[in-house]
Amino acid sequence: MLASITPLGERGRHNRYPLTMAVFVLGSVGAATLGGLALGAIGSLMLSALPTGLRLGALAAAVLLAIGLDLLPGPVPGPRRQVNEQWLDRYRGWVYGVGFGAQLGIGATTIVTSAATYVAMLAAVLSASPGAGALILGVYGAVRGLTPLLAVRSRTTPQLMALHAALARAAAPVARAGVIALVAVLLAAVVGATA
Repeated sequence: MLASITPLGERGRHNRYPLTMAVFVLGSVGAATLGGLALGAIGSLMLSALPTGLRLGALAAAVLLAIGLDLLPGPVPGPRRQVNEQWLDRYRGWVYGVGFGAQLGIGATTIVTSAATYVAMLAAVLSASPGAGALILGVYGAVRGLTPLLAVRSRTTPQLMALHAALARAAAPVARAGVIALVAVLLAAVVGATA
């Protein structure tokens, strides 16, 4: 995605990068928020009678599993597809911007790079609240939607290549930071479950 929606790429396709990026973010946040609303509603119908401590305990167990999955070598289970790059040649920037954003914002319709995706979805269900579910996944979608902004300064081929080299160097530290974030969520869930 970072190689596709860049100022350089959009200029080459005769599209406006700010517009494509804006609808990408809107698509990502919007789809994630709606998904969280639905998952929170499902949780409210099925789990609202369960004590909060029990729901937080389930979240803690899921986070432990996610940490284990993220520490294992190889990919996290999930879809192996990416967005359809043929859209770049077929549609206007705002069309593929919102479409790619929505697919990435939902989280599990494309390649899942961290089990934290599943934790976010489960947290939306376990919140047992449509509003809380929308907030949880809306924030997740915002993070996913803003990620392509890393390429905002990639206006030439050497700049884009330098960005990709930097991303390759950052892959392992970012993966470790993700596990640390999951550990923080685990601690918060355990404290909440035992309080």
